Amino acid sequence: MSLTVVVIEPQIPPNTGNIARLCAATDTSLQLIEPLGFSLDDDQLRRAGLDYWNEVDLWVHPSWREFRAAVSRDRCLYFSAHGGQSYFLAPFSPNSVLVFGNETMGLPARIREKHPERVYRIPMRPAVRSLNLATAVGIVLYEALRRVGAQLEDRTPPTEAPTERPGRPRRDRLHHSTHHSGRGEGQSEP
Repeated sequence: MSLTVVVIEPQIPPNTGNIARLCAATDTSLQLIEPLGFSLDDDQLRRAGLDYWNEVDLWVHPSWREFRAAVSRDRCLYFSAHGGQSYFLAPFSPNSVLVFGNETMGLPARIREKHPERVYRIPMRPAVRSLNLATAVGIVLYEALRRVGAQLEDRTPPTEAPTERPGRPRRDRLHHSTHHSGRGEGQSEP
């Protein structure tokens, strides 16, 4: 198993595209919980994810309930500007599921109230209410990778970036939880 990023009802296509690119760069599964504030065919979403969509292990769950049925609760760590403790204290493990709210509402209050001991925040000055969602995901994900000892670099020089126009996400890498493959815990094998 590996780390997983979950975004509940994301609203802004470029944020989700940037999170998808981050997940591609770190070989992290991305799970989105509907309803989405955009179509997965949205031009801004594709543009933000560049040509890395085929590298993203993308799951889409039709609801929070479907997500909860697919993923064990004890793997979930929740992140919110309203968290009671710093993300530096989060007990990251190689199979942690990092759950974030959306850009407008954040992590739903019902989740924060049900799991207060598992809700973490990114420390910041009081004058700043919150961080951009994609930025917050990046901060938390790279800390989790560091803490679990993930190795991302293979020490070979990068190849030249493809020059063709980004296309829509490859459907063979898109999973819907209602058509779960039976591989367990909402994870897939490439």
